[in-house]
Amino acid sequence: MKQFTTLAVTTVALALVVAGCGSKSETTNASPKAAADSTKAPVASAAATTAPVKVKKIVVGTGTQFPNVAFLDKDGKLTGYDIELVKELDKRLPEYEFEFKTMDFANLLLSLETNKIDFVAHEIEKNKEREEKYLFNNEPYAYWKTKVIVAKDNTTVKSIDDLKGKKALTTATSAEATLLENYNKTHDNAIKIVYQSGAANDLVNQLTTGRADGALGADFLLPLLDPQSKLTAVGPIIDEAEVRFLFRKNDKDGQELADKIDVALKAIKADGTLSKLSTQWLGGDFTKKDDAK
Repeated sequence: MKQFTTLAVTTVALALVVAGCGSKSETTNASPKAAADSTKAPVASAAATTAPVKVKKIVVGTGTQFPNVAFLDKDGKLTGYDIELVKELDKRLPEYEFEFKTMDFANLLLSLETNKIDFVAHEIEKNKEREEKYLFNNEPYAYWKTKVIVAKDNTTVKSIDDLKGKKALTTATSAEATLLENYNKTHDNAIKIVYQSGAANDLVNQLTTGRADGALGADFLLPLLDPQSKLTAVGPIIDEAEVRFLFRKNDKDGQELADKIDVALKAIKADGTLSKLSTQWLGGDFTKKDDAK
């Protein structure tokens, strides 16, 4: 019987458009598959003596403060788009048992490299920098279009070029941080990049109080991070990216897991489950490239 477990390793929160964090709670929840199995009466047969299929435990790294993606609900339960998708994968891959381990977003990649987790599920955008160091599965499960995010009353910043000489808020190791860093490499470090960890309301607070002038993020996430609509997305699209799961590179077990996840993910797409999860948690179907607004 498979059990779904959540482990937490930090208390520092981060949901800066693409970040997440942990808390010091630990919960164990039976997966839907396990719940169904527990209701079945034992059946005596020759098959009863057959050795059960060996189930391999897989530790999934994620956060808890990314609204509607990976967060704790009012009852303290870890849920969201990425979380529920992993649970669906768990139901369809009987040879694996997935266990969540939550932590600060900046620690996810290091934890993957040091074998503390087996893969990352946290809206990880595929880019060439990450692809050089890590393995992505083949099937995307969401699409992002990144723009500049500013306070609604900010009329001076209308594009990334307008952030020259100004402060841009981001999270270390995030795809948005990479975009800002790459911009600075070709523009004489024109943007003052501010790295910080904090909850979603910290982003809103930093931008609306003028302590930071802008940030980068997917515009469709604004209603999730900023329900009071104090922020807005401006300017042209800076980057379009596919969201995938992240694994260790040159790792035989990781490659096998990624391949099996791809098979299950294709089925989840084909039967409409992925679209339903996206609509439920993200407010629209962002599972198809043409639909990512």
